[in-house]
Amino acid sequence: MDTRDTPEQAELRRSARRLARELGPATVADLDDATRAKRLAGAVRDAGWLELRNGDEDGGPLAGGVETAIVADALAGAAADVAFTGPVLAADLARRAGADAGDGAVIGFSSTLTRAAVVSGAATEHAAFAVDGDDTADAYVLVPEEADYRLARVPLARTTGERGGGSDLTRSVTVIPRGAPVQAVAGARRVLTEDDLAAWTALGLALTSADLVGVMRGVLDVTVAYAADRRQFGVPVGSFQAVQHLLAEARCLMEGSVSVALHASWAVDNLGPVEARSAGRVAKAYCARAAPTVCESAIQVHGGIGNTWECIAHVYLRRALLSSLWFGDDRHQLGALQRERLGVSDGLS
Repeated sequence: MDTRDTPEQAELRRSARRLARELGPATVADLDDATRAKRLAGAVRDAGWLELRNGDEDGGPLAGGVETAIVADALAGAAADVAFTGPVLAADLARRAGADAGDGAVIGFSSTLTRAAVVSGAATEHAAFAVDGDDTADAYVLVPEEADYRLARVPLARTTGERGGGSDLTRSVTVIPRGAPVQAVAGARRVLTEDDLAAWTALGLALTSADLVGVMRGVLDVTVAYAADRRQFGVPVGSFQAVQHLLAEARCLMEGSVSVALHASWAVDNLGPVEARSAGRVAKAYCARAAPTVCESAIQVHGGIGNTWECIAHVYLRRALLSSLWFGDDRHQLGALQRERLGVSDGLS
């Protein structure tokens, strides 16, 4: 693979980061600014980013995994409080099922957030969760049909899923209650095979890994600026060797994450479904382990202010915690790779 951006990718990266920086929250208090958040959501929608994995005339996605990951990285770097990964994942799964990707649904996940929720009967038997789906009324779930799956939809319990109700202050987690009725998805012409779900999972792993890379980049930018500005004993705290070591180690973790996340996003459209999913698992294992460490180091460099509500570092940490769990954290991915490559079980489900 060529790791260099094409001119189009470079321009997308510049424009996405600029939009996220200008309209994203600069402070924790900005998260309460509904007017700003509405402008951000409108700008993301008008840019066409929510349609990147919609189908083209031949049934393939309008944009590749790399381009989609570029936007995910940019939005996470500014802790942008706007739905992106959730709607894009829903559009990609709907495209694979031959359904209309523009109906605004998101994906319902199992209680562990590691896979799409599977419903065997006429209603959900267990509570499930939809992640990153603002202003949506329904979620997609999977209904078994012999060895494959049909795409179906269930209503969301919107009153329990307001943004900020969980650990992540920038994305919503909405409950799909037990007993929610299952409805057919209009226009879903195809069943979803195991290969379809493996390829979709590869995209989910790539996007959550890219989100974690953006989180690390964003919190490091904030922290380096703080270390250069904050003075102690008459000099910037960034001149202290202990602080430099913390930031240098965090930067190394971020750069390693960039490499594996880029490969995962490239693999989405250039490798087979199983191989792409394995690449995504490797990336997610690395990024999910690195991001909390980077965020915790950032809080430590901030000192006492880093433990206050007003310091935005905790917003990045909270986002990292959700992105790490979404599609499975490092332990989950390493266990799955062990089973796939070595054919042995580690006791994980």
